[in-house]
Amino acid sequence: MHAFVATRKIGIDAAHRVSSHGSKCRNLHGHRYEIEASCEAGDGRLRAQGQQLDMVVDFSFLKEEMINHIENACDHGLIAALSDEALLKMLCPQGADFQTWFAKLEADVVANGFSITDETELNTRLYVIAYQPTAERLAEHWFERLQAPIAERSRGRAKLKRIRVWETPNCYADYYAPED
Repeated sequence: MHAFVATRKIGIDAAHRVSSHGSKCRNLHGHRYEIEASCEAGDGRLRAQGQQLDMVVDFSFLKEEMINHIENACDHGLIAALSDEALLKMLCPQGADFQTWFAKLEADVVANGFSITDETELNTRLYVIAYQPTAERLAEHWFERLQAPIAERSRGRAKLKRIRVWETPNCYADYYAPED
């Protein structure tokens, strides 16, 4: 079976740490992440008419969604696990009650799958997720953030199939759409 797939890439700079890691990745550090989103023609065919004739999805549309849901939220920020209380305590704004501040982050993560704030010590952009910010989990998380907007905006004609997160020029993780 043949399939048409279109892929768009963006890059962001962000810091993270994997607090559970037994080696150097437990230290706070940064990456130049490259994120690829691949979409497949929902019915296996290219568009038959209109401005997107013979396309799976318009690359500029895909770029807009990636910027809205990934770059604007995470670029030049810190991505942290909700369980990394030691790191979060360092970022709690001076004079704020940690438990109250943390409870808001936790409520956002439970409700939305993430919390984003710049109400932190040093006004650092903070993006909190429910699990360790590994390349694998970020690929899954960003897939979940992009899947519905891509389906909605394309009226179901484009289906997100894969997110690839390059953590370094030599290492990446993929998250694929679950089989129907």
